[in-house]
Amino acid sequence: IGCGRASFSSSNPKICVVGSGPAGFYTAQHLLKARQDVEVDIYERLPVPFGLVRFGVAPDHPEVKNVINTFTQTASHARCNFYGNVNVGKDVSIDELRRAYHAIVLSYGAEGNRSMGVPGENLPGVYSAKDFVGWYNGLPSCRELTPDLSCDTAVILGQGNVALDVARILLAPTKMLKSTDITQPALDALAQSRVRRVLIVGRRGPLQIACTIKELREMVNLPDCRPEMVAADFEGVSEALKDVPRPRKRLTELMLKTALETPGEKEQERRSKASRSWGFRFFRSPVEVLASGGRAAGIRLAVNRLEGSGDGAQAVLTGEVEDVPCGLVISSIGYRSLPIDESVPFDSRRAVIPNSMGRVQQAAGLYCSGWVKTGPTGVIATTMNNSFDTARSLLEDMDSGALDVSSTRPGSQSISALLAERGVKAVTFSGWEKIDDVETRRGEVSGKPREKLLTVQEMLQVARS
Repeated sequence: IGCGRASFSSSNPKICVVGSGPAGFYTAQHLLKARQDVEVDIYERLPVPFGLVRFGVAPDHPEVKNVINTFTQTASHARCNFYGNVNVGKDVSIDELRRAYHAIVLSYGAEGNRSMGVPGENLPGVYSAKDFVGWYNGLPSCRELTPDLSCDTAVILGQGNVALDVARILLAPTKMLKSTDITQPALDALAQSRVRRVLIVGRRGPLQIACTIKELREMVNLPDCRPEMVAADFEGVSEALKDVPRPRKRLTELMLKTALETPGEKEQERRSKASRSWGFRFFRSPVEVLASGGRAAGIRLAVNRLEGSGDGAQAVLTGEVEDVPCGLVISSIGYRSLPIDESVPFDSRRAVIPNSMGRVQQAAGLYCSGWVKTGPTGVIATTMNNSFDTARSLLEDMDSGALDVSSTRPGSQSISALLAERGVKAVTFSGWEKIDDVETRRGEVSGKPREKLLTVQEMLQVARS
């Protein structure tokens, strides 16, 4: 099986990785490099690989997607196989995988949303950032989203990089996005959008903001767009700066400059001509989404004050509230991992698989890496390091005998038979390469790196053609 390769040696250690995002691929890469006998099979629910690199990274950040080249090398390795269109937990159980493999690494990420827990969050006009990003990035499950962009003001709750990505996509001139891999339906909708003002709301202050300087700089320099900040939000901030680490200091200095300094003549002119605006709103928490005519028309925010300082500062309610009229509310307060199968322990409060160094607690032979291991934090490099750590734990267990790899396991041979019995047709990596080829050719026509296929059905048709 696989891509018509010679069948693998039956006695080699067989490891199965669930999920083909950065965590899955980095774990596989480390395992294949560290030992010459390990065979790794990667299972993915969608027909296409790469997870959030394909469906999460902003379309105007193509350089971040370059890791796909590394992942492609891993997938093309003689001891690695990719099986897309296989939903682990539904098409095949974890117990069935455990019988077929010596070890399983769960790297399936965080596909759920943290809920705001406020009245009105299910009104039309309210979206999670995860779904909104999935919509403009072509995630099949978000294809039907069709957000209503006919209002003037959008409010984004959360101040991480994803929140800034969403703000930038909402406000960027469409000519900036035309040459990216944003989906055509999203591009058409954004071209018609009437959103002119985006407020990015956080419950704490400027010194606790979660984005990085690169994302902030892109907002500051966004064409046809001016910043709109509240000077009072920055009281005492410059005094506190001497004690903060350098990256945070640079970030805060750029914010202070943008919010408080009188701009030079050229910048003044640029701002006065801008037809759109964005701004941070600090010390605010959502209390309720306000409705009018059965859809979102505003948001009520509680006014907070901070207790403590630095990263440990806590937002405390003051009892004051303020109402902000807006027709679009996007909640960017974090992704959330979901349990995959009854047989796998899951900490539903922290929404992670309980583990130490990637070893799943009370489950020999089970490991985890990526966001399902740590919670949804950090960038691709963070995930890379945490995945390498998990791979090291697994390799240590093989060396110490804590993980017994002496018995022969059938690996994908028995799983493929099970899937065939159940009418599930896996997509191999060469099937993905056909999809990739069609997408890039479709993109060339309109000067884009690719025009993504938007439904699983289309993907499967192409992969099997």
